[in-house]
Amino acid sequence: MKILHLPYGIGISTLAKALREQGANAASCSFRSTNFYDYLADIRLNLNQYSIKKSDSVRRQFFRQAMAEYDLFHFHFGETFFPDKRDLRELKNAGKKRIVHHRGSEVRKLSVARSFGNPYVQVKKSWPEKTITNNLTKLSADIDHAIVNDHELLAYVKPYYKKTYVVRQPLDCSRFQPVYPSPQKKPLIVHAPSNREIKGTEFVIKAMEQLKQDGEQFTFRLIEKLPREEALALYRKAAIIIDQLRIGSYANFSLEAMALGKPVVCFIRNDLLKTYPPDLPIVNANPDTIYEEVKKLLHEPEAWAKIGKRSRKYVEGHHRPDAIAKQLLQIYSEL
Repeated sequence: MKILHLPYGIGISTLAKALREQGANAASCSFRSTNFYDYLADIRLNLNQYSIKKSDSVRRQFFRQAMAEYDLFHFHFGETFFPDKRDLRELKNAGKKRIVHHRGSEVRKLSVARSFGNPYVQVKKSWPEKTITNNLTKLSADIDHAIVNDHELLAYVKPYYKKTYVVRQPLDCSRFQPVYPSPQKKPLIVHAPSNREIKGTEFVIKAMEQLKQDGEQFTFRLIEKLPREEALALYRKAAIIIDQLRIGSYANFSLEAMALGKPVVCFIRNDLLKTYPPDLPIVNANPDTIYEEVKKLLHEPEAWAKIGKRSRKYVEGHHRPDAIAKQLLQIYSEL
């Protein structure tokens, strides 16, 4: 059985590689080349570099090629070969196995998120609820099985599919050499939002300004639009890394920060805490508590390395690509 992960996304290359190491015949394909993760894919179509006409032609040609070559299609971020999802019925009629892997904003509805008592949550305006509903309806018409990274996402997609699985996001820790923070007079605190509104950046900045006004000694860096290697160099120097304060779960940035051996500040919804392993090392903070939680960390420099070591161990133990690949192979056998 030949497996194809597509059409883009953090982790598709890691998943395909981990599956190959388990003996499966798997490849990853990124339709675009716009960030570091796209370039890690086994196949890159670079559609963003072509005219609309040329892009459509390359897309159609690759679909025909993939139809002939692969047996199982693992779609990510709610996207398939074509925006209108017309490929799904053809894949179904051809007897091809199909599964969709939802990752975040493409399914996160504000009305559902707020029903869980999260007053802080925001969603991407580029994904209005009607668009999300239409996309999920189209997908689930021809795909019976879905995957989500955690239980925060489960509520958004479970009503649409016959079966939904929770599979943790893999991280290859060998790509991240830990740099455990040591006590220092002026520690570096880092926040690197992919989307300021979603991540709660305004609350981070406000807390940092207040802490400085109150006499706390530290350097704060807001990292945006930096080349990946430059950003990673700053993460390595950081004593504390702040992720999102509104969504209620952690994702790739927290994982990479923990793999680097850093204390990570991130908001985890209270009702979701029980769904995570008991050794979750994240310092839980929301817009109302970020000031106090960071202040507490600043006053406990001897704890930074301890939390960092627990963080690294957590990712190594619960986000191992080999374990996740085995879980995927079991899921594939049920399709």
